[in-house]
This record gives sequence, C-alpha cells and structure tokens, in this order.
Amino acid sequence: MQSISRRTMFAGAAALAATLPNTLEAFAVAAPGVTIGVATYSLRKFQRPQAIEILKKLNVQALSVKEFHLHYTDTPAQIAEGVNEFKAAGLKILSGGNIGLAKPEELRKMFDYAKAAGLPMMVCAPSHETLPEVEKLVKEYNIKAAIHNHGPEDKHFPSPQSVLAAVKNMDPRMGLCIDIGHTTRAKADLVASIKEAGPRLFDMHAKDLVFENGKWTQVAVGDGHIPIVEMFKTLKALHYTGGVMLEYEINADDPYPGMERSLSYMRGVRAALGA
Repeated sequence: MQSISRRTMFAGAAALAATLPNTLEAFAVAAPGVTIGVATYSLRKFQRPQAIEILKKLNVQALSVKEFHLHYTDTPAQIAEGVNEFKAAGLKILSGGNIGLAKPEELRKMFDYAKAAGLPMMVCAPSHETLPEVEKLVKEYNIKAAIHNHGPEDKHFPSPQSVLAAVKNMDPRMGLCIDIGHTTRAKADLVASIKEAGPRLFDMHAKDLVFENGKWTQVAVGDGHIPIVEMFKTLKALHYTGGVMLEYEINADDPYPGMERSLSYMRGVRAALGA
C-alpha cells in the first residue's frame, strides 16, 4: 500500500489547510506543481455533453481527450465545435489519445485530426516501422508525439525503456507517455523510469493496481500497490511540467465515485508535497 495512507495524508493536509483562507479541497486543486487531469477514456460510456458535466463536477481543468468525445470522422468544423464546448466549460485539452499510429496509410489523417483539434500533443501508439514517418510528421505539424507504453502484451512498446530506446536520437518532440499501470505490469521500476525519461517524459496516465490471485487488478488511486507518493515526489524534484492524467478503466458505467476518490488522493498528495 502507499507509504502515506489516505487518513494520514489528509490529516496532515487538513492541519495545514486550517491556517489558510480556503478549504482543503480548493487548496488541493489549486496547489502549484504537477497538472492533474483526466484522460477522457475514463468516461467512454458517456457522450461529450454528459462527460463535460461529470468533469465539471470533479473540478477538473485539464484533459487528454479520447476519440469518443472528439471523433476522428468529424469534419474540421465539427471538431472545432467540440473543442469549443470543452473550452466553454473551462476545460483545457492538453493532448489527445491514445491515438493509433501503426497504419502507414492513416498517419497523415491522424495528424490532420490533431491539427484541427489544436492538439499540442498526441498520446499515441506507433509501431517501430511507422516511427520514422511519425517523426517526419511531428516536425511538419509541430505536434509532440508522446508514445504510450502498453505493458507486456505490446510487441512494440511494452515499457518506458522500450520507448526511450526508440526515440533517443530523434527530434526532441518525440517522447513518452508513461502509463503507470502498464509500467508496473511490465515489471519496470516506475520511479526509476521517470528519472530515466527526463525531458522525454511528456505525459502520464495514472491508475493504481493490486496484485491478487496471480493477476493485477485496477483499483482507485491510493488503494493499490503503485508508489503514487514517490511518483509525485520524483516529478516535483525533476520540475516536471506535464500532466498526470487519471485513466480510470474500471466501473465504466458508473466511474464517478472511483474517479473522485482517485483525484482527491492525487490532489492531496500534490498539496502536501507542495506545502
């Protein structure tokens, strides 16, 4: 379990918050440091208007938007309309994805989509074969590519190290999105991976896991075995400026309770470390 329990972490943060004019929750949301947001894959069962309402209720400001909520097949005008709906709700899109970039014939189409959506970064899944062309398009479109590791089943990029090895001599806009759950399943050290990535670390997908009955099972962040506190300490020490985006993959029909629990824990850890 986490080295700082929920009860201990919130007790300490509450004591500090008592000296401040705002509530603990407001302090935790506004605390400086790492950006905590949501990968909208977490809300894949909800249409964009419903997803936006849930995100507002969760007091989220930063997003990595999934195709469910900004469709690849939309026209540029429709994509712009969707982006404006997020903006009107006070939501900032930091990236889009995960976007598959393994089919050569679809690469430019996906970059055109990202351009239409105004995405500064694509969280993506290329293959080793398409990687050189992806780099060319990154240079052409000036859109970062954060390659997402997908665990031991991924024949191309199972771990952060596999991504870093592939992009080490490439354009600096070619980097990494660490999925902390898949990193754990790939038996890579999460904290060491963050340090190893350095400036190539562009984004993170956050979740938590427990190992039970011979397999990994996802739980709310803070309830599992992933070292969330050490992760945030390391990100703070490295002056990481990217996002830590909650990707809540369980309870798809009713994700709000688990998402709220996860975000509260991460915000509390960030606030305590910021203090």
